[in-house]
Amino acid sequence: MHAVLVNFLPAPAELDADAIFARWPSLADIAEAIASGGTRVSVVQMATFDGRVTRSGIGYHFVDSRGMRGAGDLGRAAANIAGELDADVVHVHSLAFARHAAALARCLPALPVVLQDHADGLPSRWRHMPWRRWYGAAAGIAFTSLDQATPFTRRRLFARHTRLLAIPESSSRFTPGDRREARTVTGLHGEPCVLSVGHLAAGKDPLTMLDGIAKASERLPGLQLWCAYGTAPLLSVVRRRIDGDARLAGRVHLLGAVPHADIEWLMRSADLFVSASLAEGSGYALLEAMACGLRPVVTDIPSFRAITGDGRIGRLWPRGDAGALAGALVAAASDAMASDTARREVRDHFDAALSYDALGRRWAEAYRQVAGGEDAA
Repeated sequence: MHAVLVNFLPAPAELDADAIFARWPSLADIAEAIASGGTRVSVVQMATFDGRVTRSGIGYHFVDSRGMRGAGDLGRAAANIAGELDADVVHVHSLAFARHAAALARCLPALPVVLQDHADGLPSRWRHMPWRRWYGAAAGIAFTSLDQATPFTRRRLFARHTRLLAIPESSSRFTPGDRREARTVTGLHGEPCVLSVGHLAAGKDPLTMLDGIAKASERLPGLQLWCAYGTAPLLSVVRRRIDGDARLAGRVHLLGAVPHADIEWLMRSADLFVSASLAEGSGYALLEAMACGLRPVVTDIPSFRAITGDGRIGRLWPRGDAGALAGALVAAASDAMASDTARREVRDHFDAALSYDALGRRWAEAYRQVAGGEDAA
């Protein structure tokens, strides 16, 4: 089986191939995950130069898309390469590029196309008709959770022949490591030591998280929360909330932006990972936390349900409900701090369902279904 992965989103103009891999690690990560399942993988990436690079046995074809006009030109360019490579299936990243995928499919009508959702959202209602046609070119559409497809299927945006696939967006190379050593490196502490990794933005709902931490501290006096974040449009509001509550002042530590390599050390140091996200396409920070064996206490949203095995690993709580978060933190804390058993349980689940090898197996089966015309599992 030869899968050609297509990224229609152009790479930043100032970057060469090496810099693109450094800026967009998922470009290679997802390709290598799929290849680990025995699938032969090639990648087409729109850029501002033409070139071919081979990494870990995967051929990356960079296409100079400057001067190309719209989805039609881009789709034809990708189709030309997929045809030359004798692909068995084309895997297009992002539902936002369904129009481009449809143009590709018109050039290669016998070649099955799979679209992968990356938190793309619904199209505007007044544009349903063209989007329905573009989505209809796909033999399969993948979401982290099938529940994420429901808003689309309710509006009958997908064709009856299109298979819906449940596969996480990516994985992580993080490992559990030694918690004591990690705490020596990071200085993190707490009983429990709770970690949050996410923007201080409305969609991440940091204020509900703080309210839940405040309530939980009444039963967990040793609790400490450590927050790593990139963008922070709510930083001033968050600081006022912390300073105005004696239960939070001195308990919540705002770490700011942390280099990605250091996130692994933070996750190895903590007992619990907390997220109050209102919606996620997948949840990269959650995947990384679970790769480190970190027990999740996260909102009950579709992608998090899928990643945690319907809540079998860690605790799920209703989004926006600070009281429920507090209860979930208290319930998760004793097991997380008591022994390494809880961390092994999380990592075992990660290895079985979320690792690169697991994703490779799932994609190999998905491609087999769409290429062979079999019923989806």
